[in-house]
Amino acid sequence: MRAAYLENGEIRVGDQADPEPKTGQVLVRTHRCALCASDAHFFCSGPHVVEMSKKYGGPYASVDLSKPIVMGHEFVGEIVDYGPGSRRPLKTGARVTSAPIMRQGGQVGIIGYGAGLPGGFGEYMLLDEDFMMEIPEELDDDQAALIEPLAVGLEHARAGDPQPGEIPLVVGCGAIGLGVIAGLRLKGVGPIIATDFDAGRRELALKMGAEIAIDPRERSPYEPLPELGGRRVNLVYENVGKPGMLNQIITSLPFGARIVVGGFCLEPEEIFVAAAQSKRLRINFAAGEEPQDMELAMRSIADGRIDVRPWLGGRIGLDGVAEALVKMNDPASPVRTVVDPRT
Repeated sequence: MRAAYLENGEIRVGDQADPEPKTGQVLVRTHRCALCASDAHFFCSGPHVVEMSKKYGGPYASVDLSKPIVMGHEFVGEIVDYGPGSRRPLKTGARVTSAPIMRQGGQVGIIGYGAGLPGGFGEYMLLDEDFMMEIPEELDDDQAALIEPLAVGLEHARAGDPQPGEIPLVVGCGAIGLGVIAGLRLKGVGPIIATDFDAGRRELALKMGAEIAIDPRERSPYEPLPELGGRRVNLVYENVGKPGMLNQIITSLPFGARIVVGGFCLEPEEIFVAAAQSKRLRINFAAGEEPQDMELAMRSIADGRIDVRPWLGGRIGLDGVAEALVKMNDPASPVRTVVDPRT
């Protein structure tokens, strides 16, 4: 198959072996795959990511960087065949997506982060038949590729156990932060406050359902808000993943507030524990999506409750993957660019 793959710190385009499904695995022809910030992080800092996972425990500890890696974990594709002895829950030709997890055929890992689990930047992938979901006809491929990142945001929103009457603050309005806003809106929680340095991302936050979008260079989102009669935020969703961010939030919040950490920080974080203790803060660390979040994301896009079309930028072929990954570091870039490996 033709694929864009990571090798020796570079993205190259060329032929890779076609994956062969084992029992419980599904061979899928990729239609679309969205580029995620995690892909950009791995492209730029793969050895550091693997090193930190090995040192502290993490999902990338078993990744072998000496072998070509076909990344891409936000995908939609078409079922081509199943491995021998599989249950075959969906018919051949069905369009499907999945959480990027493999637990079948003797393999356990994250799709798109291992030599034996090629992701959506290639013409073919392997999926776990227990995790895949059929895409409704009303969803086109571009929108279907955004089910997974939206599901992560919905999981993060759920992890905070938001309650009516609370005032949540979403820090960082990339795809995950925007998904958190959408999840909070679905739960009827608000008013929702969003903060981001980029004006375009703040505008998207308002489109997704935030009532107030703040440029933190102009005023602090943690201070009493005149628009809300002087009330303050008491539930913060951190989606930035930069060293120092968590401690800044801890020192800025009022007594009894809660924090959900969803940002993927690749560096050790230093916090002043006494500040969190004296304020009785509660800190949750959000993880990846669960099947219920994937299902909710798919249904919400399909029935129009969540509109992810403003996230979409251009559509590219495999030859454009390397340049698009570099451009993701620019906050003015689209929230999601999608790859069609067939072009």
